[in-house]
Amino acid sequence: MGQQSNKIIKRRRRKQYLRRKKAAANAAPATSVAKKSTPSEEEKPVAKKAAKKAAKKATKKTAAKKTAKKAAKKTAAKKTAKKAAKKAAKKSEE
Repeated sequence: MGQQSNKIIKRRRRKQYLRRKKAAANAAPATSVAKKSTPSEEEKPVAKKAAKKAAKKATKKTAAKKTAKKAAKKTAAKKTAKKAAKKAAKKSEE
């Protein structure tokens, strides 16, 4: 029987706590609205999308840089090969 009375007391205390909490929420809504520290649910996906776009751009840029470097190496190799061929041709003529 002790447990049942304990259960009733707990219910009564919870009701009182909820009443106090509700009254406090109704009394001061203006002060709690001024502070907004965490991003809302709508802002989170936008931030994620922006991060994904930035990552994609970065990977595209690095890929473009790599291909540009390869192309530069190829052209440099061709130039040196041409020079070597010209020198060889001059030597054979002499």
